[in-house]
Amino acid sequence: MIIKTMEWLARMMALAGGLVLTALVVLVCVSVAGRGLNTLGHSDFVTAFAPAVADMLKNFGPVKGDFEMVEAGIAFSIFAFLPICQLHGGHATVDIFTNLVPKTANRAIVAFWEVVLAGLLVLISWRLYEGLLSKMNNGETTFLLQFPIWWAYLASFIGSVAAAIVGVYCAIARILMLVTGRSHMPRTEGAVH
Repeated sequence: MIIKTMEWLARMMALAGGLVLTALVVLVCVSVAGRGLNTLGHSDFVTAFAPAVADMLKNFGPVKGDFEMVEAGIAFSIFAFLPICQLHGGHATVDIFTNLVPKTANRAIVAFWEVVLAGLLVLISWRLYEGLLSKMNNGETTFLLQFPIWWAYLASFIGSVAAAIVGVYCAIARILMLVTGRSHMPRTEGAVH
């Protein structure tokens, strides 16, 4: 039951992260195209040979505040993808020396690093929460769009909490696997190299 809950949480966060990332890709494409069209409209060639087209192209431009939206959205997306990566062992590993040690030692190494990562995810969530409170209290906004900075902190905090929950579950599951020999994780293939 808990494995299915963790799987659902990780997949929903990955889906949300994917949707945000897709929207950011579209935003950047539109912004770059608008900037390019505007530059073309100011070119000597287009201005000389097609002044009406040049005037039309000058109306295009980059999306206002695109950098601010990308900055906030990417932060959320990173945290949103962490749970699925953690749950399925998708982090890159270097196995040169660990392939030579017994399976029990490998399980101990994996459990150790799962605990360390879970601790770091909890620490990051706590610090994001403190940053969120600070930004809410001081009323800081972005430069161009003037949206409150705490919105980006909130989105990242939600992603980091999901990552921390899945990270703590994975740490407990890896310790249980070390102690009992039974897996409490979904089937994983790890990072494909």
